[in-house]
Amino acid sequence: MESIVVFCGSSEGNDPEIVECAYELGAIFATEGITLVYGAAKIGIMGRLAQGALDHKGKVIGVIPDFLKLKEVFHNGLTKLIITENMHQRKLKMHDLSDGIITLPGGYGTMEELFEMITWAQLGLHQKPIGLLNINGFYNELLAMLRTMVNKGFLKQEYYDILLVDNSIDGLLDKMKNYQPLPLPKILKRWSTSIACIPWTIHTRKKIWKIGKNVFKKYWGMPRFNLLVNSNTMVPP
Repeated sequence: MESIVVFCGSSEGNDPEIVECAYELGAIFATEGITLVYGAAKIGIMGRLAQGALDHKGKVIGVIPDFLKLKEVFHNGLTKLIITENMHQRKLKMHDLSDGIITLPGGYGTMEELFEMITWAQLGLHQKPIGLLNINGFYNELLAMLRTMVNKGFLKQEYYDILLVDNSIDGLLDKMKNYQPLPLPKILKRWSTSIACIPWTIHTRKKIWKIGKNVFKKYWGMPRFNLLVNSNTMVPP
């Protein structure tokens, strides 16, 4: 993996080990030549994460929506700062820039980012490894809730297993490097191969592509459609 997006809190919380671990993760990224992609803040866990990478001469890309620049006090020493129009564009951009996803402790925003990435993976919109760094058991109750979802029949075991969990940085990175993604959903497989494999004329293939594109846009929205194209799940004729 050349780059990893990390979702985490803009607060430091009250557990010093979480703060230290965030800094260490940034330092390890720098040492291993992994570009850090994150939410651009210089405060909280986010700030310690970025500083760990920068102090060890690593590359750090920050992505932040314009309205949050002042609120989250963006870091002005990053390798690159990207400004987006809104929160959804921010999340999509961070996804596009990364080869993998890690979540550290955080609050509502961190949870929203994590679960949208998991949902995209479940739908076949990406096949990137998603890691959860469970520092000091921070996510024990969340993992128990996910297990309850499996036991009650609301979550398939294979989707539960999408989330890679470890309490150590090295252990989590090792799991992510060896991650085997789920096969694409059948509907996406059929769509992605049919146009390319069937010997229609190029004019007919383009017409079918246009129809299918409009269907996906209508039901999944333009950003998610772009995810399919950018990840080569759907390839235009």
